[in-house]
Order: sequence, then structure tokens, then C-alpha cells
Amino acid sequence: MPYFDSPVDGTRLHYTDHGPATGPVAVFVASAYLGHEMWEYQTLPLAEAGFRCVALDRRGHGRSDDTWSGYDLDTLADDLYGLLDHLDLDEVTLIGHSVGTAEVVRCVTRHGTARVHRVALVAGVCPGIARRPDLPEGVAPEDIRADEELFRRDRPAYYTLLADDFFAVQFPENAVSPAYVRHLIGLCLTAGPRASTGVRAVVADLDIADELPGLDLPVLVVHGTHDASAPLALTGERAARLVPDGTLKVYDRAGHGLFATHADRLTADLREFIEAGAVRRTAELAGAGAGAR
Repeated sequence: MPYFDSPVDGTRLHYTDHGPATGPVAVFVASAYLGHEMWEYQTLPLAEAGFRCVALDRRGHGRSDDTWSGYDLDTLADDLYGLLDHLDLDEVTLIGHSVGTAEVVRCVTRHGTARVHRVALVAGVCPGIARRPDLPEGVAPEDIRADEELFRRDRPAYYTLLADDFFAVQFPENAVSPAYVRHLIGLCLTAGPRASTGVRAVVADLDIADELPGLDLPVLVVHGTHDASAPLALTGERAARLVPDGTLKVYDRAGHGLFATHADRLTADLREFIEAGAVRRTAELAGAGAGAR
């Protein structure tokens, strides 16, 4: 299995690397509790279509080592950039879901765009959901505390209780099988309690609105109208307004788990976005060559 050592503290981190080595590169970062497996409806068809799809298991998640420390956003972003360095990846499209979008943003603002040319924020929690003076409509602190207490009391029950809202199954088109829900909950439970609460703390404290205007690259924002975990008005809409070159695609009646309920549409939108980057890069190189002559 492919592993590399975190550049921060040597933690052994797992990743998958599928598709042709010469294809356009997409690097996927999962949501809290989940590893690379959550992206199967995107990475498999994209790899089969000729894209190189790399997916990281963040520390404490999936098959990566379970550590006590390192769940701050800087360390997680450094782990991600360490993967790009380890594989010597260039012209990358970074794709994050939920808290993974914060890792993607911090990775770019902390390490620059030498390796990363595009960013996709899927059902993201960026720029942040907690109530603060400049975000009075955010989630109240007491609600965040109550949610944390429920999570710590019984993680399996927590995941089961919130599954319907996660997929917005009140709409028939979002139906997911009981078997798939059990599968996803099982994957969530592979993330230990320390890793899970550590990443949750990132979400509870997240406020990176001042970083988004510094993303000097194309940004695709994909969000559902019925995302109960990251309400559209607090996250996707704000993120799209704050980035200099953003495109917002709103999925009507989609929830947080749109990577499964809207798998084909999301895969098509990501493919289009990645291909646009490849076309743009080819044009830039052609223009640079013409200028040199």
C-alpha cells in the first residue's frame, strides 16, 4: 500500500493513486471521519477516463496512523502538501469535501500555487459556520456544544441519527440504500475518537474568510440547497463571493452527502473543471512558446 511520512512529524499517511501517471491530476481530500473510500463514485470513473486520481487518508482516518496530535489546520494542510511533494505532482486540481475544503484552502494559502492550479470546494464548511460578530447568522455556540456532547456520548448513534439529514432523503431522488448507509457509518467509525474530535474542533473554530480572497486560481464551489451540515448561505455562497475567480454550482435539493446522491453530476462537473484547467494550461504554454520566438 502506498504511504508517505508527514513532513511535520513523520506520521505515516496512506493514499491511493489511480489512473494513468500522465493524465490530468486530481487530488481528493475527504470530509471528517472518512478516508479515500468516500470518493469512489468520482475517482473510479475519472481514473477510467484517463485522469490521475490521488486521494489522501488524513492522519487518524482510514489507513493512516492514528496520532494524538496534529489535528490543527496548519498541520493537516502541511500533510496534504507533503503528499504533493512526495509524488512530485504539478498542475494539480485540489478537491475537498466538508472540512477537507478548509485543508485545501489552507494548503494553497500556506504553500502557494507552484503545484496547484485549480481548487474545487464540494459541500464545504468554508469560510466557517460558527456565529461570530461578523457572522451573526452563524451556528450558535450552545448548539455546537450540544452537538459535541451528543457526538462524544455515542458516536455510532450520532452517525445513524444524522444519516437522513446528511443525504437529504426527504427528497425521493436522494434515496440511498440502508446497506450504503451502514457502509459509510462503518468507515466513519474507523476514525478514532481523538482524530474525530480533533477535526470537529477545526470546524467549530473555523474562520478563514480572510484567506479566500488570496486564492489566485480558478475555484469551483459545489453545494446543495439542503445541506444541513454546512448551510449554503453560510458556506458555499460566501466562499464563491470571496474568491477572485469563483464559479458556484448549486444542486437543488442536495444535502451534504451529494458525492453519493448526485454522484454522476458531481463527477461530470469535476471532469469539466479539470479539463478546463488542462486546456488553459496548454494555451498558456503555447502562448509562452510563441512569445519566446
